Amino acid sequence: MLKHKRLLLPSVKWTLTGITYFIIPAVICCPVVTSEVKNVCWARVGQFSPLKCAFELFDSTFFNDTEMLEIVKGDKEFNTPIIRANRKLVASVNGGLSDPSYLVFNSGWGEEQAQNVTRRFSYPSLSSIQKPRSEEDIAFLSILELGQLIKTKQITSKELTTIFLKRLKRYNQVLEAVVTYTDELAYEQAKEADDLLAQGVYLGPLHGIPYGLKDIIAVPHYRTTWGSRSFKHQVLNIEAWVYKRLKSAGAVLVAKLVSGSLAYDDIWFGGRTRNPWNIEEFSTGSSAGPAASTSAGMVPFAIGSETAGSVTYPAARCGVTALRPTFGTTGRTGVMSISESLDKLGPFCRSATDCAIILDAIRGKDPDDLSSRDIPFDDPFSVDITKLTVGYLEDAEMEVVHVLAAKGAKMIPFKLNYTVDSVQGILNFTMDVDMLAHFDKWQRSGQDEDYEAQEQWPTELRRARVIPAVDYVQAQRARGKLIREVRDSFTVDAFIGNATDWERVCLGNLVGIPVIVVPTGFKNISQPHPSNSRRRTTITTGIYAPPEKDHIALALAMAFQSVTNHHKQRPPIDDLGPDDVIPYPSSVSQVRNPENVVNSLIYYVQICSPKGQF
Repeated sequence: MLKHKRLLLPSVKWTLTGITYFIIPAVICCPVVTSEVKNVCWARVGQFSPLKCAFELFDSTFFNDTEMLEIVKGDKEFNTPIIRANRKLVASVNGGLSDPSYLVFNSGWGEEQAQNVTRRFSYPSLSSIQKPRSEEDIAFLSILELGQLIKTKQITSKELTTIFLKRLKRYNQVLEAVVTYTDELAYEQAKEADDLLAQGVYLGPLHGIPYGLKDIIAVPHYRTTWGSRSFKHQVLNIEAWVYKRLKSAGAVLVAKLVSGSLAYDDIWFGGRTRNPWNIEEFSTGSSAGPAASTSAGMVPFAIGSETAGSVTYPAARCGVTALRPTFGTTGRTGVMSISESLDKLGPFCRSATDCAIILDAIRGKDPDDLSSRDIPFDDPFSVDITKLTVGYLEDAEMEVVHVLAAKGAKMIPFKLNYTVDSVQGILNFTMDVDMLAHFDKWQRSGQDEDYEAQEQWPTELRRARVIPAVDYVQAQRARGKLIREVRDSFTVDAFIGNATDWERVCLGNLVGIPVIVVPTGFKNISQPHPSNSRRRTTITTGIYAPPEKDHIALALAMAFQSVTNHHKQRPPIDDLGPDDVIPYPSSVSQVRNPENVVNSLIYYVQICSPKGQF
């Protein structure tokens, strides 16, 4: 704790280039030092001048008093006018949707490959699929299976759209995973898909398939809230590039799904998203809605994003297959920006096969995203895994190792070696400074004080305000060293390891390497209910590949899933158990939408009735 006393400062006088400067005597409220805070600068104001104390924020106390005054004078006369002019020019709108930085990160290793015409993947064909009798069974079919039902006219896109909108509205009362239902748009797109098919035009496996978008992705005429109460009424009449790609493939948008506030964690302006496998647990984030909705069969697939764990963490928590692709794989025009050298879009799906289909649809060069590239992936469906050497880390799930070995891959123990010991710090410097550049106005206007969880972005971005530019650049130089060391140490075709190890999450995003999260089983929750609840904790692993080798990670994941069924399991969202009670957070940072609380209680009673019906 800090206690305060009033401290009288002596007057100080300097003369510099003919100008006399005074520090006028002032009474300053200064903390009395306790043992925990004796090194706080302001606690030693009697030893340092206030100016020197300010320079300590920037680790720059090596300047003498005359030099510090020169800096102050130069800052006022030179730096500040430029800073304000630039801010007015490019930072008057939040979100980083325009005026991207021209400092472009390229995650490729080695020489740039020729930009050939992108070759599409060759998907496996399904000829014997028959329409299931129950909507529940239909909801958990793969994209290929649903696509075959549409192609063979066993079901229409309109019928599918109705099924998934019903599920979204039913289960959202408990999961709080949806921001906006796009019914009108969905039925328009479904009708177009059905009409095209009636004319003999089939656009491919996504023709007529419903899906959801994380609500940092702009769609005209619908809210794009970024999960934040500061922007919950925002409508951006922009067509995000990834939305255009999916629309051209015939997919049908049924919902804008929850993003944690400003793409941080799972807390948003309407509540906090839950894990379908254990509704007492939250989904993590920030791609909370895409993970929970895909897991619960509310959509066949969804698009999320990752800057630092926002695909891998919720995918692992909710037990779905998800791909964080190589940096630059997918264009980000129309997507809220945290960091232009870290942000990536990726799919949440039922299986690795589905992830490959979505990757194929959304990859490619976005002319308005300087970091996006036409990456010449090989076809994951044609990879011969018997020719691959795959490493496994100490924390790898050994079932995956044994299955892949049985399928013919050469499996060896592996460790990724590097000497950079500030990986997490490099990521935080990069992410926080970039984020602040995109939300400078938000912070300056005091909107951060209304943020849903003060310990998250508000605290981080206030700290980022005093990161010197030179030290941001040093962090990028350290990042370059890390990339070179990881490249030299990556002596296998792929490796298997925990997908949510924080150091590895930071490293993977800084380097730009792809990883696919794969469900590998379940374990009992720590405090199971006496009613034999089916709630479980999901177990997953990550399959990592070098940049631009996403097809290898996908091929290995498909090989594993071809002989296992962990990814086909369904969460117990309809079987909560009569003794299960949903606890509602009481802390300020977990405030929920009151309307959702009432609806959730009503819904809880309904689905726990003997017939499990409304």
